Amino acid sequence: MTKLAIIGGTGLSRLDGLTVERREMVKTPYGAPSCPLVFGEINGVQVVFVSRHGNRQSIPAHLVNYCANVWALHSVGVERIIAIGVVGAIDDECNIGDIVIPDQIIDYTADRSGSYESDVSQDHHLIDFSYPYNDALRQKLIEGGKSAGVSIVDHGTYGASSGPRLETVAEIRRMERDGCSIVGMSSMPEAALARELGVDYAFCAVAVNAAAGKGDGAIDVTQWKSAISTGMKSAQQLLQATVVSL
Repeated sequence: MTKLAIIGGTGLSRLDGLTVERREMVKTPYGAPSCPLVFGEINGVQVVFVSRHGNRQSIPAHLVNYCANVWALHSVGVERIIAIGVVGAIDDECNIGDIVIPDQIIDYTADRSGSYESDVSQDHHLIDFSYPYNDALRQKLIEGGKSAGVSIVDHGTYGASSGPRLETVAEIRRMERDGCSIVGMSSMPEAALARELGVDYAFCAVAVNAAAGKGDGAIDVTQWKSAISTGMKSAQQLLQATVVSL
């Protein structure tokens, strides 16, 4: 069984250097995942890849079936997940183009199915979520980024918003007061679902813009394309180095 999975975010619907062996649409009790799972190898290491937003990048963050995606990966034997996603920079320590490896989350999402513990007829259990990202996997990402020569911020708090709209200036001010250094729409409930299933999970956040009120004027999403392309190239370099070490 393939034990390592990579979840691709905006701008990452396929992996460079992945030798594809097969594709499989996995059925889950929670519906269909975003797209077929792609099984293959990177530098001789077995991996399985899924694009969070679908092969055509057509599923917005608030409509992603997170339960199905994580369950599908778990069902094929995955024990570790590296997730990729774009974020806005809040903290001055985070610059556009940086890759941030967060160590904490504050969840501001609403109306998302955030748990597999939804059947009232079953016994339920609490999970410890004090440290939402697996630290051993985080350290591997940090080491991989440094060896690949990409700009890494090795800590940070991910503010998870619902989307699909971007945040207001007042919301970003609140997040900054709360201690958030980046803001995105993808790491929750992914991280919590992985924890429920006992799957190690870490997030590779690519900063592509300054959050609302942190830059000059309004956010122009039409200018993201170049930043996303450049950031995802760095993320792929980091992944190449990290996968080998795993």
